[in-house]
Amino acid sequence: MPVDRFAHPAALAGPPIPWSRLRRILVVRPDNLGDVLLTGPALAALRAAAPGARIELLASPGGAAAAALLPEVDDVVVARVSWQRIETGPAEPGPPDPGLVEELAARGYDAAVLLTSFSQSPWPAAYVCQLAGIGIRAGLSKEFGGAGLTHWVPSPDDELHQVDRALHLLERLGVPGRGTDLHARVEPAAAQDLLDASGIAGPYAVLLPGASCPSRRYPAARFREVVRLLGQEGLPVVVSGPAAEAELVAEVADGLPGAVAAAGGLDVPGLAALLAGAEVVVANNSGGTHLADAVGTPVVVLFAGTELAAQYRPRSVPAAVLGRPTACTPCRQFRCPFHLECLDVPPAEVAAAALRLVPARA
Repeated sequence: MPVDRFAHPAALAGPPIPWSRLRRILVVRPDNLGDVLLTGPALAALRAAAPGARIELLASPGGAAAAALLPEVDDVVVARVSWQRIETGPAEPGPPDPGLVEELAARGYDAAVLLTSFSQSPWPAAYVCQLAGIGIRAGLSKEFGGAGLTHWVPSPDDELHQVDRALHLLERLGVPGRGTDLHARVEPAAAQDLLDASGIAGPYAVLLPGASCPSRRYPAARFREVVRLLGQEGLPVVVSGPAAEAELVAEVADGLPGAVAAAGGLDVPGLAALLAGAEVVVANNSGGTHLADAVGTPVVVLFAGTELAAQYRPRSVPAAVLGRPTACTPCRQFRCPFHLECLDVPPAEVAAAALRLVPARA
């Protein structure tokens, strides 16, 4: 591994990793579904470098749902890890992450690859993996954190796309990339019952109005107008989301000609199938955007100023990323303290962007 003479002496100092001889590898990405999908190109590169190894994923409950779509993943460890939670109440008694060290130790991993965004630290996960006896622990970091990482790679530029960030780590560890497109395993029949029940037999669009926090959500009333405009152009719209978003989905779709409200009717593989069959997807910056990207469907993204679009924008499919520049971008806020000016995009602009991406209308 080449050494940067200006880097900390502990960075890039680990010996070469014998990837082809490893038996069991843990990939750590305990974020949301979209973050796991963004690891797809890195997982493909890792599978090619370690063809005989079991590759397992440490993921959150939400992120773990994506594992079924990624053929490189052999098993999943599901955990709500302490270093990804925001605690607002009193601390729970006892050590954090009870049982996690013991579970990882029992699985007998040879190596752990710790994937993070630019604002996350690999060191808490590295310490857990160290306690679990995982001999090779690799991750990206700006700061020194002791012996937690055996292979510490200095972080690249903050604005690097999340796909490229993960590939950068592996490339510095001797694993060449094999492309940057997202991918997902799709069973087309998984959405057929919903489509049949909705009376949709021809081209359709999908609109996903939800997101992980309010500051990322284009207003429901504006999404409703987008659905109406697409319906006027003869394109039925399936408005979808999990059961927890039933009220939001109904607010967007109920009573509109050509609109189908489908909250809670599909699991993640079913949603993947629904998106794969669509002409175009309209969504916030959310897991649905990355899922559309992974299944090969054009997507319009309402991208709030919570993050930098360069880090997350779709690149595998034709896409339109819509938003408005604001002085507070990137804010990283869960709730906008102003008036969501970063998403002040007229519905007519959103609908026009979606129609331009429909292949038959291009």
